[in-house]
Amino acid sequence: MNRKRIIMTMLSVMALGLFLMGESALAKKVTMNIGWSTPLEHNYGILSTKFKELAEKYTNGTVEVKLRCCGQLGTEDGAFKSLQLGTIDAFIITANNISPHFPLIDVFVLPYIFQNAEHVVNVLDGPVGQEIFGKMRQTTKVHYLCYGPVVYRDLYNTKRPINTFEDFGGLKYRVPKNNVMIETFKAFGAEPVPLAWSETPTALQTGTIDGGDNGTDTIKAMKFYEFAENLAVLEHFAAFSPLLASDRFMSKLDDDQKAAVQKAAREANQYTNDISLKATEEIRSFLASNGMTITRPDKAKFIEAAMKVQNKFAEEKGEEFKSMLMKIREEAK
Repeated sequence: MNRKRIIMTMLSVMALGLFLMGESALAKKVTMNIGWSTPLEHNYGILSTKFKELAEKYTNGTVEVKLRCCGQLGTEDGAFKSLQLGTIDAFIITANNISPHFPLIDVFVLPYIFQNAEHVVNVLDGPVGQEIFGKMRQTTKVHYLCYGPVVYRDLYNTKRPINTFEDFGGLKYRVPKNNVMIETFKAFGAEPVPLAWSETPTALQTGTIDGGDNGTDTIKAMKFYEFAENLAVLEHFAAFSPLLASDRFMSKLDDDQKAAVQKAAREANQYTNDISLKATEEIRSFLASNGMTITRPDKAKFIEAAMKVQNKFAEEKGEEFKSMLMKIREEAK
């Protein structure tokens, strides 16, 4: 009798195991193509590579991630619309290139809105970030997975070192097609030239523009030091580039896969951010050793001009925008 009971118990355990294996096998296998505009060794590539490792691990291989660097899936300027249409699965898009489709995100683009890197992370990880990215999904149907690497945009130009606010005046700087950034460069006394990212390297080489601003990692990866010998550290824009996914792609995942993908994104973000923040000064040293003259102008006049830009957009963009601005300022105290 006992022997029969033992056998029945063993059979039950085996049946349960087969059932669980069957449940796992039932999870649909999904391919996720992630695109971005810069080389594989750039911070976007580090984020995507780590995300691939973790997403495939946490989904037990049911989500296969394929990496599409260097504009294979299109440009940042068109990527958000493609995500809305569902023609691409995922893309890393700089915050200022999201604002034409979701204007509220411009509150993060304002000059000197963030006091330091810790302030950036606290805001993006906190209630303000959750509220803004929640609204983005509601209004655009595009899913936010993580905020991506945080970097400061450094200024480079081919004409002269920037030692003072006055040195900035008159130079033709490429800016993204973003009104906040255009108005900021005007307030700094420069002549902003709105250009798509894909047009920037050629414009710099041909002299259509005198310079631009990007994260130090991008300046290095794109080898802009070969064309522009002057670098100014102003830390006027704290840039970040969210990893976003289309609703069409996310709808292919079951609840467990969604949770695993989101977990992988959060952990890959932390991993990449630790690297990018620590690497900033190392990259500046690299740029100096490769011929760039680095200056660190006094920021007082730039901050004064930036506050006018902040207040201008707070009035123009309405109460919701102004409320978010005040919350970000409060977070810094």
